[in-house]
Amino acid sequence: MTSTLVSKKGWVVIPQAYRRRYHLEPGTRVAFVDYGGVLAVIPVPEDPIRAGFGLLRDHGDDSRWTASLVAEHAAERAREDVSS
Repeated sequence: MTSTLVSKKGWVVIPQAYRRRYHLEPGTRVAFVDYGGVLAVIPVPEDPIRAGFGLLRDHGDDSRWTASLVAEHAAERAREDVSS
């Protein structure tokens, strides 16, 4: 774990190893996210739509998720029919 000090102005220096790993060049926009007590510094992509394109493409068999969703909707419809 690497640590650094916060200056009187609130500035923090991101260590060089992290700047290189995450391609943080001068002018890179970052967001600060509070995950319930854990503060994360997240690089903001210039084009978030392009950055997210294909993000879920290689995450398993899509037909399995589709079948699960269809079954869930069928069960929901059946419950609605019984209650009406």
